[in-house]
Amino acid sequence: MAEETLLDAAHQAMEAAPEDGQARLAFYERLAAGELFLLLENEAGDEEGTISPRVFTIEGQGYVLAFDREERLARFAEGPAPYAALSGRVIAGMLAPEGLGMGVNLEVAPSAILLPPEAVAWLDGTLSQVPDETEARAQSFHAPAGLPESLLGALDARLASAAGLAELAYLVGVTYEGGAQGHMLGIVDAVPGAEGALARAVADVLSFSGLEAAALDVAFFRGSDPVAARLARVGLRFDLPKAQEEAAQTPGAAPGTDPDRPPRLR
Repeated sequence: MAEETLLDAAHQAMEAAPEDGQARLAFYERLAAGELFLLLENEAGDEEGTISPRVFTIEGQGYVLAFDREERLARFAEGPAPYAALSGRVIAGMLAPEGLGMGVNLEVAPSAILLPPEAVAWLDGTLSQVPDETEARAQSFHAPAGLPESLLGALDARLASAAGLAELAYLVGVTYEGGAQGHMLGIVDAVPGAEGALARAVADVLSFSGLEAAALDVAFFRGSDPVAARLARVGLRFDLPKAQEEAAQTPGAAPGTDPDRPPRLR
């Protein structure tokens, strides 16, 4: 029996509770966060960073197909096929301006779903929110309290998908100079240049949390910073996985590895 994926589980929870808005948001959050294998017409890898997804017409509407496992794509294609490995966030950003829909795991998994262009556009719009940059001085830290388990679980899953981008993170309650209070995720030893991607990942979790006025500050520290020790004493710790050794380059899998330079459709 094939192993159930995180996307399968999220889809099952959504289908089991069609009136549960939080379950629906959790599915879209998982779709956006995960790596998907986009079926292409031909191998990608040209210098201009463009790709040609295979477009299927369903009831007069164009759809591209993506799968959450490479073997699922191969099963649908009945053999090896060119693909681009991209996050759901990147794929939505490419498809929305083109008015294309997305078919996910069609015919090969229990999480098969057809997302019309309107759903793809909504997903892209939700993901387009940019975190605000502010400066504030923390006065004290304390253990986090009052955050729902669903938010903590989503945050844990999103950080687990950020392998190699940082060592660890601490979730703490914080009081700032001036008396303002809130929660902060202190990320320790982030890879230089990864700060923006990590901040966006946390913002995505909040966007799909279903909580009104949800807010979570994100700050970056080195492990040698005395503040990191203060966070460790009271914070909820999240360990990020180590980066896996890069596998041999697969035809069609190179575009989109840099989230700030997504490939273009052609």
